[in-house]
Amino acid sequence: MKNLVLFSILTLIFAASCKKQETVEKAMNIAEPKADKITKNLEIHGDVRVDNYYWLNDRDNEEVIDYLERENDYYNKMTAHTKDFQKDLFEEMKSRIKEDDESVPYFFNGYYYITRYEKGFDYPIYSRKKDSLEAEEEILFNVNEMAKGHSYYNLRGINVSKDNKWVAYGVDTISRRKYTIYIKNLETGEVLDNAIALTTGSSTWANDNNTLFYTRKDEQTLRSNQIFRHRKGSDPSNDVLVFEEKDETFGTYVYKTKSNKYLVIGSYSTLTSEFQFLNADNPLGEFQILQERTRGLEYGISHYGNDFYIVTNKDGAKNFKLMKVSEENTSMDNWEEVIGHRDDVLLEDVDIFKDFLVVSERNNGLNEIRIMRWDGAADYYLPFNSETYTAYTMQNVEFNTDILRYSYNSLTTPASIIDFNMSTKEKEVKKESEVLGGKFKKENYESKRVWATAEDGTKIPISMVYRKEMEQNGENPLLLYAYGSYGSTIDPYFSSVRLSLLDRGFIYAIAHVRGGQYLGREWYEDGKLLNKKNTFTDFVDASKFLIAENYTSNEHLYASGGSAGGLLMGAVVNMAPELYNGVVAAVPFVDVVTTMLDDSIPLTTGEYDEWGNPNEEDYYNYIKSYSPYDNVEEKEYPNMLVTTGLHDSQVQYWEPAKWVAKLREFKTGDNILLLQTNMDAGHGGASGRFEALKEVAMDYAFILDMEGISD
Repeated sequence: MKNLVLFSILTLIFAASCKKQETVEKAMNIAEPKADKITKNLEIHGDVRVDNYYWLNDRDNEEVIDYLERENDYYNKMTAHTKDFQKDLFEEMKSRIKEDDESVPYFFNGYYYITRYEKGFDYPIYSRKKDSLEAEEEILFNVNEMAKGHSYYNLRGINVSKDNKWVAYGVDTISRRKYTIYIKNLETGEVLDNAIALTTGSSTWANDNNTLFYTRKDEQTLRSNQIFRHRKGSDPSNDVLVFEEKDETFGTYVYKTKSNKYLVIGSYSTLTSEFQFLNADNPLGEFQILQERTRGLEYGISHYGNDFYIVTNKDGAKNFKLMKVSEENTSMDNWEEVIGHRDDVLLEDVDIFKDFLVVSERNNGLNEIRIMRWDGAADYYLPFNSETYTAYTMQNVEFNTDILRYSYNSLTTPASIIDFNMSTKEKEVKKESEVLGGKFKKENYESKRVWATAEDGTKIPISMVYRKEMEQNGENPLLLYAYGSYGSTIDPYFSSVRLSLLDRGFIYAIAHVRGGQYLGREWYEDGKLLNKKNTFTDFVDASKFLIAENYTSNEHLYASGGSAGGLLMGAVVNMAPELYNGVVAAVPFVDVVTTMLDDSIPLTTGEYDEWGNPNEEDYYNYIKSYSPYDNVEEKEYPNMLVTTGLHDSQVQYWEPAKWVAKLREFKTGDNILLLQTNMDAGHGGASGRFEALKEVAMDYAFILDMEGISD
């Protein structure tokens, strides 16, 4: 038996080796695209950077488009042998998803609202039913019809007036996140002619059902910088500018409180926030500042009764605390503590109901939901019994109810939507996501959380999932994912798509590196600005741990990340390329110095508190020391697939394009380097629920091909 097992292992290794050799031979017979080198000297602080591929930042240049198309052609030729496999993976992933699916209805202002999908169609249908689920369905939007003729279509910001007769919504058909707002008459179906261009897509109605507030973007930087007041049916050129955010490091937005009493304008930067409010019955009035901005003071507000409830870091509350203040006198001198700061618990959000306060917290990385009666008669937590789960409150738009709706899933358990009676503590599972095909059984999979030790002694949590028959022998292919920026936490969540890896013997793992908030606010602070390199070394140390503990080996370890997670990928392949057999970097932010020095690029000025401002020499030197593009050197890099979108408004296409061009110039060895540019899409990739799966299938096929797996 031992000999048979040994023979099987050797056969697999030989097959993978042959497959890689075959891929290398293909590469040798297909010429790599080369970008022209045009010297551009970039000088600041007495330092000169030579950027030979700076010219690629002109999307209107025919030679730029030609280079991107040559890279796409090279990608297609190099992966031609996986095209059928990609199609099979796509169909496999799609087959697990219930095509004729619909959301759990939620009740708001006299109507049940429903989002549903029909078999064979990519886009949702939004509908509602008056008073009862037995009532006739009223179609608000059939996005499948609206999207016809568009290669990309995104509808967002659905906002129904208080009298239920009008709906405002935003549409983007380019994927640059420049939305046009339309207003539709729900009684006649007529869409008014007066469309409002260059917005965020979101809006909010005043209580008069005629006045709409919305956010407009700067044409060049796409910063959300202006709040306008629009009169339904009027020419948008006559809209009134209510507020302009002139600080280029801030953005702004507008919404209505759950109590429906106030319209609120929020201003935000990475470290600071400010809110203004106005009675929603008086839309022509003047907004009043709740608490003027103070650098480093973050707060968010909810309204209940005659008070505002405030989640804030005031008084050094790094993990935030809950305070309240009378709506009559709102400056922070009058704020009163409701829930104090705790060193070991991050207070993330609150949901306010007539009789209950619901608090979303994070303790030792795990989601917790705390329920408190306003009268003090009850205070308890919902029970969760795992270390690899995700739980969060959902659309709780109704104020006068005892029912809390929340969602729960884990790495091995599909998502459930649960209605919980906060008075009786009874719960009703409203929906369990189905995994079709008849093959998935959650008892066949196992998940756990392990802890790696970083180079500075910090313990780094890693959540992982795999099939139960996995043996810790160092031979398992493993895909390690991370993000690690903006305090954004990647919770361990279920994915039916991921089964296409797990069922082929992969381990899937999430490294909860510093830069997120998995272990509280300090976890974020330790992975930003002049501590940013902790994010990268955490990932490298997590990788070394997984190899040392025999979960995998460097011949079978793969890494993946997108956007700021793509920056992470770029940094780790410069730091420790020998650890990985393959890397997938999606829309990667890799030219950090150049981007952060160009304040005409969308998002740059608002990012100074995350990365630092390289106009200051200390930040310039630090960012330059890790910026992936600036640190490419002559060495052997792992097999790499880099993806981007021509219309990306967050990470411009030229960052990955320049990076790949420079990698081609410097990399040694025979490993594969591919760039695939979606010429129709932006930062979020393709629109449509199934079109996006084709991009996942492309990524998975690349990784599986490296393992010699082709079916």
